[in-house]
Amino acid sequence: MNFKTLGEFIIDKQKDFPGSSGDLSRILSAIRLASKIVSQQVNKAGLARHILGGAGSENIQGEAQQKLDVYADERFIEALNNRGNVCGIGSEENDDFIELNKEGKYIILMDPLDGSSNIDVNVSIGTIFSVFKRVSNVGDSVELKDFLQPGTEQVAAGYVLYGSSTMMVYTTGNGVNGFTYDPGIGVFFLSHPDMTFPKKSKIYSMNEGNVKRSSKGVQDYINYCQEIDKSTNRPHTGRYIGSLVADFHRNLIKGGIYMYPATDKSPKGKLRLLYECNPLAFLTEQAGGKASDGKERIMEIKPTELHQRVPYFVGNTSMVEKAEEFIAKEN
Repeated sequence: MNFKTLGEFIIDKQKDFPGSSGDLSRILSAIRLASKIVSQQVNKAGLARHILGGAGSENIQGEAQQKLDVYADERFIEALNNRGNVCGIGSEENDDFIELNKEGKYIILMDPLDGSSNIDVNVSIGTIFSVFKRVSNVGDSVELKDFLQPGTEQVAAGYVLYGSSTMMVYTTGNGVNGFTYDPGIGVFFLSHPDMTFPKKSKIYSMNEGNVKRSSKGVQDYINYCQEIDKSTNRPHTGRYIGSLVADFHRNLIKGGIYMYPATDKSPKGKLRLLYECNPLAFLTEQAGGKASDGKERIMEIKPTELHQRVPYFVGNTSMVEKAEEFIAKEN
């Protein structure tokens, strides 16, 4: 076992950000703290009825909020606000961005509890986060333009997986590292250093109930994945959990592609560019993979709205590029 803690790792890596004065370390420490609190509640959700079930409200996307959605959102906002170096937060659970400290230099975009519809059935869920430097002047009120930056401007991104164990995986642009939480002593330990997608991959992850609602290119790619061809080691294996963090994490460990394409029901896609797609795209590229909307690099898309949706194809480069080939043929 590697006994380097997340806190020690963050301190060691501060030298990679000589101009941050420890700001980024404090942000990651806040996320670490909030994730411990949320993890504790997730792990006793079956017993604690005050956090189990619907909250009786909807987020801006019209999705029913779970009590734990609201709880996680509040805990992450509180922890980040207490650090004093975050000027604003954009969350999937809030209609508009939240202004915090005008003197803060950083913007946080997050999905505080991804996959929350799976809470009641004890399936893995997660938190996704992204960190940007603000573009407005320090000391002024935070502005929408601070949040509508392309993913290439991220300075850090990651996720926390609440599963059979709780893990935090993040990047600051110098590779991807994973940390597993030991609840007995309340510490994250480095368990997955230098994470990369395996060279061989054969898992495809998609809600196949949406296949017939998708474009011909996507349907042709799914057919390709399911064809028997020994020379290319097909058919591929279909695996779909329905929690983005869980599906992504499995594919990062075992190799594969995750897809949520545009459909006739969601013509612009369903996943959120700022809260889900950009953070995982940053991790993906740092781990040797690729993230695309089927045609262009996710991190080069210039956002136009806070809750913008896009089609999403992410994972092993070879599998994403093969999907892109089929999509290109339909035009």
